[in-house]
Amino acid sequence: YMPRQGGGARGRQLATLGRIAQEKFIDPAVGKLLDELVSLTADLPYDDDTASLVRVTRRQYERSIKVSPDFVAEMYDHTAQIYDVWKEARPKADFGMVAPYLEKSVALSRRYANFFPDHEHIADPLIDSSDYGMSVSTVRPLFAQLREALVPLVREISDRPEIDDSCLKQHYPENKQREFGLKVLQAYGFDFERGRQDKTAHPFMIRFNTGDIRITTRYKDNDLSEGLFSTLHECGHALYEMGVNPDFDGTALGRGASSGVHESQSRLWENLVGRSRLFWEYYYPQLQEVFPEQLNDVSLDTFYAAINKVAPSLIRTDADEVTYNLHVMIRFDLALNLLEGTLAVADLAEAWHARYEADLGVRAPNDTNGVLQDVHWYSGLIGGSFQGYTLGNVMSATFFEAALKAEPRVLAQIKQGEFATLHRWLRTNVYHHGRKFTAAELVERVSGEPLSIDPYIAYLHKKYGELYDLG
Repeated sequence: YMPRQGGGARGRQLATLGRIAQEKFIDPAVGKLLDELVSLTADLPYDDDTASLVRVTRRQYERSIKVSPDFVAEMYDHTAQIYDVWKEARPKADFGMVAPYLEKSVALSRRYANFFPDHEHIADPLIDSSDYGMSVSTVRPLFAQLREALVPLVREISDRPEIDDSCLKQHYPENKQREFGLKVLQAYGFDFERGRQDKTAHPFMIRFNTGDIRITTRYKDNDLSEGLFSTLHECGHALYEMGVNPDFDGTALGRGASSGVHESQSRLWENLVGRSRLFWEYYYPQLQEVFPEQLNDVSLDTFYAAINKVAPSLIRTDADEVTYNLHVMIRFDLALNLLEGTLAVADLAEAWHARYEADLGVRAPNDTNGVLQDVHWYSGLIGGSFQGYTLGNVMSATFFEAALKAEPRVLAQIKQGEFATLHRWLRTNVYHHGRKFTAAELVERVSGEPLSIDPYIAYLHKKYGELYDLG
């Protein structure tokens, strides 16, 4: 909502604040205090709040002292600039407008990585900053496992008759879409005393503090699914932040554990709950009341199949659960190519089209739905963000399976439009801890097992095997 002319000043403000924060945090006096605190908390249990605060802050400090305040200021200033240009370039499908800025983003990302000279791959410090403990050498094998499991499933489904999703492509007035979405937000447990929902070009959640956590969405009058499921997706992010121990506010523990764990919650509430048959057995009659002209003659079976249709698509945020990770892998690979120097920014748009044709058999008519569709490369450093989406998909099934083992009544409650038990279990076992535990530690605490793709693949095979009668 900021006027176009306001971006430059906002960039300078962020650069100034970023520089000041960095200078204060990396002061040697802070390091000495942390050394003392490490000694004082050495005998406390690993999961003690105080010991965890010291451990995570120390880890953050040791990382921060390697990065110069000048770089932090330059990065914030550039991020504000490129984001404003992207907002203008995207609807115009003009990648050329933003390409020079993206070249600087790539250069800044390489400079950031080089503050950590011990990395094995240039993307490792960027991945580690958002998914601590992960690297190219851990993500690539996991992606390879997933591809090996998903490609045959996609082929099996492609041999089945195509699902008709035309019921979703009618005229759905935005105000009524928003009205229905707000009803589900409230049922999920979104706290409107501490949050709000607004519109944006690319849906996101942002946390300012424990009392101000906002979500945004994007509506299309001719597509019911985009506004609805982006609302449920961002709600999952918000529920996580709203569930973090409020005592952690303003500290290194006061937010989600990693981008992957965060994404596990948005995908859990969007897909495992929001696209489930049980959810719609309760909510579909209510949706028909909101849109009688569009849906009164559409059966629940038809609607449920439509919202879970599997088909190659151009837009990641609209992709079905089976092909979604292929979108992520494309972005992950292209970002690595940019950082490695094997792909020039000038060639990125065409490389994007080529990968979509090769992996999904589709080609965007322009760059709006191609290389410009995601905000991520135009709002920060490149190379450390997209792996979190697939890690989140994998973890979402693990967390949901653990919740059902602990609280078997959850499924019956979803069928009644009740989510308090599931929300409470997630808040207690995942959200409340904030950043006390790494993603790997959290998965093992909750499931008793290391991170594995098995629960996720089993979930997809069961759901889509029934939908497409795969036998």
